[in-house]
Amino acid sequence: MHKTKSLKTEILSRLVIPLIFFVMVDAVLSYFVTVHYVDQAYDRWLLDSARSLIQEIKVRQNKVVVDLPQEALEIFKWDEQDKTYFKIISSGQEMLAGDAQVPEPLSVATDWSLPVYIDESMYGEPVRVISMRASPSGTQEQVFIHVAETLNKRRAMMTDILLADLIPQIVFVVLTGIYLLSGLKRGLHPLHTLAQHIAGRSSRDLSPIPESHVFLEVRTLTDTINDVLEQLTLAIATQQRFIANAAHQLRTPLAGLKLQAERALREQDIAAMQPALMQVQSSADRMSHLTAQLLVLARSEPIGGEYELSPVDLCALAKKTCIDWVPKALQRDMDISFESSEETLWVQGDEVLLRELLVNLLDNAVAYGQGQITVSLQREPEPGLTVKDEGPGIPDTEIAKVFERFYRIPGSPGNGCGLGLAIVKEIAELHNAQLKLAGAGGTSVQLLFNCS
Repeated sequence: MHKTKSLKTEILSRLVIPLIFFVMVDAVLSYFVTVHYVDQAYDRWLLDSARSLIQEIKVRQNKVVVDLPQEALEIFKWDEQDKTYFKIISSGQEMLAGDAQVPEPLSVATDWSLPVYIDESMYGEPVRVISMRASPSGTQEQVFIHVAETLNKRRAMMTDILLADLIPQIVFVVLTGIYLLSGLKRGLHPLHTLAQHIAGRSSRDLSPIPESHVFLEVRTLTDTINDVLEQLTLAIATQQRFIANAAHQLRTPLAGLKLQAERALREQDIAAMQPALMQVQSSADRMSHLTAQLLVLARSEPIGGEYELSPVDLCALAKKTCIDWVPKALQRDMDISFESSEETLWVQGDEVLLRELLVNLLDNAVAYGQGQITVSLQREPEPGLTVKDEGPGIPDTEIAKVFERFYRIPGSPGNGCGLGLAIVKEIAELHNAQLKLAGAGGTSVQLLFNCS
């Protein structure tokens, strides 16, 4: 199961984790810098100790000796924290003074022009060793001095320096984390207030969300929600109006159907029932037509807000639909002509809905037109479909109204319900097509498809 992330935790981690990382890097760098300078400080002390031993080397009777009184030896070795060892040997590997266990450089190619420092262990403890070479005057013999010291003072100083450096940084990270946490809580409080405000609303309340206490960064979210609420309000109002109009349109044929059925039941003679039964059939036909158009309207409004379109041969579709409507046109003493080349004309659309669009245009032309009905296709500059009849046309003042649902021009003949052109408009918008209507000298409806 996917766990929902916390915005507060995400922001806090993105701020504190890099801060902790930088402190850790600083601690590592501080450690190596501290080791370097602590070694430098105590290495100088070792160097001074080794030089003090050089001063005690004497030459007597052409022989190298070390004159180191017991008091001086005690002073040399005295230390509260560390142990100090030394060893003085001649070039002939003769032990002159000190502890033979003191380590010395093993490399034969050691450069003795400078003091040599090495890290070794002695009696199970790590030690720092300095080795020097001396050339006493009055003899050709070389003398080597080795001084070793344990590392307690060095470690204590390193610990003190590192703690003095790290403790303030750790305290700084902790205080920064606490401050960021409290700041995030205060910063996210308007979001919680907004969420509580929305959660406390009634399902019928679609009024815009107030933006008086909303941050600028959150304003985009509230604006989007308010736009959705506005569209939802319009959609609900449209649906309610549609349902009310549909109910009103269905009530009339239902009432007539019921009235004529009661009239037929009162008659005893079948011949007397025929007028009522014909009215029943007319009302049933009208209800069937209205229901079919309502279903087309419902299908032309996809729930997801988008509709999947695919290539459709508009030429083949229009030709077949015109052939299907020829018998109905002949019943009204009208002709249907189809003008197009035999080439295919591909457009992006839904074949079923495009057929319904053309069916509604032909239905209107047969119902309200006269003489010739012409269905023509165009390919340039953009694909298009035109249906034209030779009827009385539509007044200019009514052109903007005829696309409204359930609207009929006053005085129109027939039993239409005012949904034909509304369906045409819905399907045209669904296909992102341009719809043009001309009412002078007959009715002409042109549908132009967008090529891009």
